Amino acid sequence: MATTTKIQPRALVRASGGPRYAVALAVDALGTGLLRPFLLLYGVTVLRLSAPVTGIAMTVGVVVGLVCMPAVGRWLDRGARSTVVAASMLVRVVGVVLLLAAPAGHVRLFATAALFLGIGNQAWPAAHAALVATVAHGRERDAALAGGRALRNAGLGAGALLATTCLAGGTTALQALAAVTGLAYLAAAALAWSVHLHTHPAATAAKDIADGPAPRMRALLAANVVYVFCLNVPEIALPLVLVTQLHASPVWSAAIFVANTVLVVTLQVPVTVLMSRFSRRTVLALAGVVLAASYLGFLAATSLGHGWSAPAVATVSVVCTIGEIIYAGSATALVTALAPAHVLGRALARFQLSTGFGLAVSPAVITALASHGSAALWGSLAAATLLSANAVATEKDRGTRLSGCCRRARAGS
Repeated sequence: MATTTKIQPRALVRASGGPRYAVALAVDALGTGLLRPFLLLYGVTVLRLSAPVTGIAMTVGVVVGLVCMPAVGRWLDRGARSTVVAASMLVRVVGVVLLLAAPAGHVRLFATAALFLGIGNQAWPAAHAALVATVAHGRERDAALAGGRALRNAGLGAGALLATTCLAGGTTALQALAAVTGLAYLAAAALAWSVHLHTHPAATAAKDIADGPAPRMRALLAANVVYVFCLNVPEIALPLVLVTQLHASPVWSAAIFVANTVLVVTLQVPVTVLMSRFSRRTVLALAGVVLAASYLGFLAATSLGHGWSAPAVATVSVVCTIGEIIYAGSATALVTALAPAHVLGRALARFQLSTGFGLAVSPAVITALASHGSAALWGSLAAATLLSANAVATEKDRGTRLSGCCRRARAGS
């Protein structure tokens, strides 16, 4: 098995789509970081909507945004690459414009803005992965996907930090942040579109069809719904447990979130490269084991005496972040490796559907489980993640089965 043992920064940028595309990713992530963490606050303070109504409108926007994924997948399979990435950014410009145009108390316009933002946020990961899969191949592709995630997290963190310093300006500052976000999306879309990258699927479709149909990946997609809960652990589960159950200072939650961001930015590429000596499916199963171990670690940490629980939870969160890094570096890479070129877009769209669904339901599931105590929360997450890891490890790739049948047929003849 070919492995990637070393990756040069210049080669990584080239494998990720080139310098202009890297700048587009950075600008887009910075703009997203300025607004997305404070969208709920925008609805409550600027538009004077109630917190429950604002939250429901945002959730509906995310869920309904998933409906666009089949169309995005088909568009990608017709050969579009940078155009789809640019479109995912431009549709968020529409969302920001609607947000700025919404008068106070107008929930429908806010919900429509959340919908357009949701469509862009759901379409972007699949479009980005398809673009990288077209430029890079093999383990270099895995490193390029990891590099894009690290760059995006850095931009999100920088944008959120910058926005936090501006929040003292009140509603005017929030509106200004929204306007800057719209401009950032517009600039990023122009940069992404200027890459002019597309493929000719007809040239490879015949070969792919001869190799066999697209893999169904049922176990992988189902497991991914559970795996993505780890992305909401630092933002939802840990603050909920630390503040409401352990009565710890909110500073602990903030420190864990910052540490998570820093670790992802600094370790995503090195860990992905290190894991390249193993098969992607093995690495993804390992990620589930690490995440399950961290959940059990959180359960043990919360049972410690007063004064010890919060530091213990913060320590275990590092293990959880490592599991997240391993998962993020292998999941999308596995999908791009399994899917034939002529159905890559649809495969990535289905994967994003499972990711989006998991992210949409995880806050409700986490809060419901947490209301029954730490054992219910962490025990359930650990058990579900271990089952998902086992499903990933034992699922057979369709291409493997077909090649095995062909070998047996040739041997019989």
